[in-house]
Amino acid sequence: MTQSGLDIFLRNPPRKIVGKKTGVLCHAASVTASYSHILEEISQNSQLELGAVFGPQHGLFGQTQDNMVEWEGGFTHPAYNVPVYSLYGKTRKPLKHMLDGLEAFLVDLQDVGARPYTYIWTVKHCMEACEKNHIPMWILDRPNPIAAVPMDGPMLNEDFYSFVGGAEIPLCHRMTLGEIAMFLKTKYFPSLALEIVWMKEWWRDSLFNETGLPWVIPSPNMPALSTAIVYPGMVLFEATNVSEGRGTTLPFELFGAPFINSESLKQNIYRRKLPGCVFREHNFIPTFQKWKGAYCHGMQIHVTEPRLYEPVFTAVSIMEAIMQTSGSGTFQFNEPPYEYEREKMPFDILAGDSQLRNAILAGKSLKEQKDKWREAHAEFCKQWQDITHYPENRT
Repeated sequence: MTQSGLDIFLRNPPRKIVGKKTGVLCHAASVTASYSHILEEISQNSQLELGAVFGPQHGLFGQTQDNMVEWEGGFTHPAYNVPVYSLYGKTRKPLKHMLDGLEAFLVDLQDVGARPYTYIWTVKHCMEACEKNHIPMWILDRPNPIAAVPMDGPMLNEDFYSFVGGAEIPLCHRMTLGEIAMFLKTKYFPSLALEIVWMKEWWRDSLFNETGLPWVIPSPNMPALSTAIVYPGMVLFEATNVSEGRGTTLPFELFGAPFINSESLKQNIYRRKLPGCVFREHNFIPTFQKWKGAYCHGMQIHVTEPRLYEPVFTAVSIMEAIMQTSGSGTFQFNEPPYEYEREKMPFDILAGDSQLRNAILAGKSLKEQKDKWREAHAEFCKQWQDITHYPENRT
């Protein structure tokens, strides 16, 4: 069974953090193997002192259901009598007064293996603040739940940095949060005192259901491992007028819109022979978000072989199929704003630059795009080899 950074940390807290007033960045999924939350564990541990609590997007316990819904902190935790601060509202980087008196900063977040998932970029902001204020940071590493899924999608162009992408990494990247943090330290925060509590008994060619750890939803629209597997590609639909299934019980696994011709779409997708998945016609009526209350014609993605599945290539292939079968002018890319970006196209900041959107609109070969991604991944992996911590396979 995989041992998470949190479980290892609690068994033997590092001497450098014992007795130090500690800020903790966490959320609902910050639990031990026995489902005990990190805040409860720290508050009951005589070696540790809780000084402040910070929460990422969706709130400390996942209370903000929809996407891009801010929440405000600035209150005292009723059980632990420490301040609680939001890092997804008016403030996204800890301010100096939030860090006053803290002697250490602890991070325990469950990432999902996709660059647009905002938690790692909240961590990047915290790294910057901790470096500036000379506060050492510990990161308790957790599995990348979809690490076995192939690296996929464009690299991020630095000109398109945003809150859904703050480093030049692939869209589906195979790294853990701890490894990305080490990459960020090397590139941006060399003087930050950063320590990673690495997992034990975890290997990269694994899925979360092989770890033995409990799945606690890391955000409201990430209910299951099957959601996380399709998310790195299907998140791109957030930047279009096609529903990505928000407002249903299968977000990101369902997609659809009133203007879709289901039969034509189905035939178009079937002809593509996309690996590792099958598609099934499934219509739905979203209860919130895009097309709320409207009858959407669509499909569900069923991933049958995750290690063959290409989440980003599959998603853009679906987009192309919708454009080819739904009539002129029906499929559209959304205009800004999106995730605090008010100028660049939402699709572009999710994808990594404007190249993919322009290729889709021009009807250029998606296979050529995929070949370019793979060349870029090979170059990235040369850098990554100096950062990677975990073995590819069970040893």
